[in-house]
Amino acid sequence: MIDVRKIEPEHTYNLRHRVLRPHQSLEDCMYETDYETGAFHVGAFYDENLISIASFCTEKNPDFPVDKQYHLRGMATLEGYRKLGAGRAIVDYAESLMKEHGYEFLWCKGRTSVQDYYSKLGFKVYGEVFDYPPIGPHIIMYKHLPSI
Repeated sequence: MIDVRKIEPEHTYNLRHRVLRPHQSLEDCMYETDYETGAFHVGAFYDENLISIASFCTEKNPDFPVDKQYHLRGMATLEGYRKLGAGRAIVDYAESLMKEHGYEFLWCKGRTSVQDYYSKLGFKVYGEVFDYPPIGPHIIMYKHLPSI
């Protein structure tokens, strides 16, 4: 059974490093937004082991004329635990927290390799593919959060 809860920013670093940035330093996995006001981090646990993480910050994308936005960053699931629903559980949990505080919009810069996954979570594509050095091709994706 997957258990989803808030975690501290430093608990995300190892998974970010292992899954998202294995060819970079651990310091590259520490985002400037991790401790900003409004930022929060969510982890999914399986048998008390942290298997999936995501971070959320109140960074506004100027391309979207929506006042209350959250930016999803650093979503990662350990390879052996994919397809258990951990990522979906994290996003559902985070969206409920956002909606409780009146947020109506969530966006991310997703790797093109996981674009279909984000689409299954209800995200839509915005704009063209762009290079995000040194990680590679990304696409902006977004979703409107339904009111509670």
